[in-house]
Amino acid sequence: MAHGHATGVRGGVDHRGGLRATARAYALVPLRIFLGVTFVYAGLDKLTDSAFFHASGAGSIGELMHGVRDSAAIPALVDLALKSPSGFGYAIAFGELAVGLATLLGLFGRLAALGGALISLSLWLTVSWTTTPYYYGNDLAYLMAWLPLVLAGTPLLSADALLVRRRRLRTP
Repeated sequence: MAHGHATGVRGGVDHRGGLRATARAYALVPLRIFLGVTFVYAGLDKLTDSAFFHASGAGSIGELMHGVRDSAAIPALVDLALKSPSGFGYAIAFGELAVGLATLLGLFGRLAALGGALISLSLWLTVSWTTTPYYYGNDLAYLMAWLPLVLAGTPLLSADALLVRRRRLRTP
């Protein structure tokens, strides 16, 4: 019964349960792909926008932060960003890129998902806090979308799965 083969379980998937069990096992993969691609795109979009990293001006992170300062749930977060708007912009852009790539690869899946959730939480508490009705704001929806991956990780089709498999092979 090494590694669950005699029980029909291989790689975290119950191969005896048929289509329903397979669908349940892979249910988070589409969410992982969507969030990964979206965060990679968001990071690259910021990194290739020359106006974004300026402290002021149309389309800049500085203008955005000044615009939401008084309506944010936690104005201190905005004040922190305003100390170095371009530094904050780069941190968000590279954070989104790292989270997106790690999520797509399934590398440190729970940690990547936590990073995505924290980025989404910070944007919800600042940029989209006053969006009404609340369900028009996408940052809260992204925060909720990250939570299943925080809980489940990336056990299938992932670098994490390869690392687990490699560890099992080394352990007698």
